[in-house]
Amino acid sequence: SNHPNRGKGTAARNPTPEEVAELRKTHGLTQTEAAMRWMTTINTVRSWEAAEGTQNHRRVHPLMWWAMQRILSE
Repeated sequence: SNHPNRGKGTAARNPTPEEVAELRKTHGLTQTEAAMRWMTTINTVRSWEAAEGTQNHRRVHPLMWWAMQRILSE
């Protein structure tokens, strides 16, 4: 298939809550600071970092994950 999420190669994927928190902490940011850099709300950052399977957890879209990493690498 020619869809980027299917087939061979590196498929786009949703990061784990641990990966989101690790990215933020690696750059020395609080959740509030990360929310400002990523142009979102602190509640959204908290939901991305909430444990999977909990009511508060929200997955990060693969494109947003890519953008989050690029924003912090600048």
